[in-house]
Amino acid sequence: MRTLVWISGASGGLGQALMKTVPWDGARVIGISRGCSAAIVEHLALDLADPSTWPVVGASFQRELAGFNGEHVAFVHAAGTIDPTGFAAEVDSDAYLRNVLLNSAAAQVLGQLFLAATQSLVARRHLVMLTSGAARSIYPGWASYGAGKAALDQWVRNVGAEQDERGGVQVLSVAPGTVNTAMQEKLRNTPETDFPSRQKFLDLYNQGNLSDPQQVAAQIWALLDQGLSNGSVVDLRKLSPS
Repeated sequence: MRTLVWISGASGGLGQALMKTVPWDGARVIGISRGCSAAIVEHLALDLADPSTWPVVGASFQRELAGFNGEHVAFVHAAGTIDPTGFAAEVDSDAYLRNVLLNSAAAQVLGQLFLAATQSLVARRHLVMLTSGAARSIYPGWASYGAGKAALDQWVRNVGAEQDERGGVQVLSVAPGTVNTAMQEKLRNTPETDFPSRQKFLDLYNQGNLSDPQQVAAQIWALLDQGLSNGSVVDLRKLSPS
């Protein structure tokens, strides 16, 4: 086996598209998600908003990489949630906690576990986090989502610099833009009182300006060979690291 890949959020949306477009022939691909789909051959059935599942993923990294002597190892963290969308003072507190855990804490912890598990490998190693333009823009109703992605971007910048110093894993954060997924449908069905920017996303849909998930997934995979600086935060719509 020459290539081993883990993808979180693999049962739908962009995570599922990434599963279908892995660029390496014969790659072994392990999907991590609550549900399963036809795209997933090997599945870790986990709810990553629950911190007790994070060591299970870490154990998978350690177990599968023991004795690995292939050419590529990658972890793409595509799992995320926009629930609950609404003003921070008004949403359900338990749902808000799950949002913070999944969008920020899980990404950092799973990323650290991947870096630790791959330290001794000579293979090319890639750690890709999916971020959002919401990390840098103000969207009332998305306080936790935007803050989680901003924290993730800063984590990537710092860890990328660390890996340049010592480690050698390629670490990237990628904002895919507005992609035609269930997340976008959910936004269009959110009351404007909870998400005042709703009309913007309705217009994108009505004007046919949502990107195809598999085309976006292919663009993300292609970034791995573009010589980006380690720790780059990339917006696919601009293709310029920051």
